[in-house]
Amino acid sequence: MGIRSGQPISRAYKISPDAVYLRPNFPLYSRVSKRIMNILRGFSDKFEQVSIDEAFLDATEKLGRDYANARDLAITIKAELEAKEGLICSIGVAPNKSSAKIASEFQKPDGLTVVYPDNLQTFLAPLPASAISGIGKKTDEFLSSIGVNTIGDLQKVPGKELVKNFGKTGVWLWGVANGLEKIEVKERPMRSLSAEHTFEKDVSDKTAVLSKLDELAARLQKRVLSSNVEFRIIGIKIRFKNFLTFTRENKINFSTDSLEAIQQEARNLFREFENNPRKVRLIGVFVSDFKTKVEASEDDSATLESWVSKC
Repeated sequence: MGIRSGQPISRAYKISPDAVYLRPNFPLYSRVSKRIMNILRGFSDKFEQVSIDEAFLDATEKLGRDYANARDLAITIKAELEAKEGLICSIGVAPNKSSAKIASEFQKPDGLTVVYPDNLQTFLAPLPASAISGIGKKTDEFLSSIGVNTIGDLQKVPGKELVKNFGKTGVWLWGVANGLEKIEVKERPMRSLSAEHTFEKDVSDKTAVLSKLDELAARLQKRVLSSNVEFRIIGIKIRFKNFLTFTRENKINFSTDSLEAIQQEARNLFREFENNPRKVRLIGVFVSDFKTKVEASEDDSATLESWVSKC
């Protein structure tokens, strides 16, 4: 029907007004996520949470490089999460983070994919280049224009050519495609949360850009609520047709998780660019300077986000 992840709820409602729309419970999701991440930490030597429902585990010290033991560990993790939280998960086991991420997507839902070092390049080769996390629509289109459609195609491109086209990112792409990426698994404090949108066609109508900014603020606030944090810094990012990019931010006087605060401050910051004659290619909003909120009780519905049933 054309409904997809990340789409504004208003657009989904126009497509299918008779669908069932469920109210989200972000405080609950955050509490469950914390319990799951604590379980995962117990199975690893090194741990890195990357989102509310995703993490990397390095168990090399515990297991050595025995992939049979790694498979058994993954099976144990899946069984424990289902027993304690009633949730299934997909796990990818591989020699590095990027390959494990790709492997975890391979057999969803409830999948387990183990990729051995001597088979890594062969496993990656037939997959589409877009299977690499970080290759978005624009990059995928550019790669396709130079004849790169699969990771195997990417493996054949000389590293120097990738650097020429992508700068330092080309080095990372080359490493990921060839299964040689070696970024360490480690706990990283969350520095910011953001939401961005690249327009299919460059936009001159600033009212349309503002409307999209409000949508992005709503999407961002969901992530803030899921992360159980409050912020003090609110900012925007704007990119024009010629790739000229600006960021602006402001620190407010109090910590909050308010949607109204994000929208109001983002609109205030956007005023600087309202009369800029250039067409807009990308708009984004971000928040930072976090503090963790005191958790609400299970029956506290005051922080539940309200969904408009009709748009």
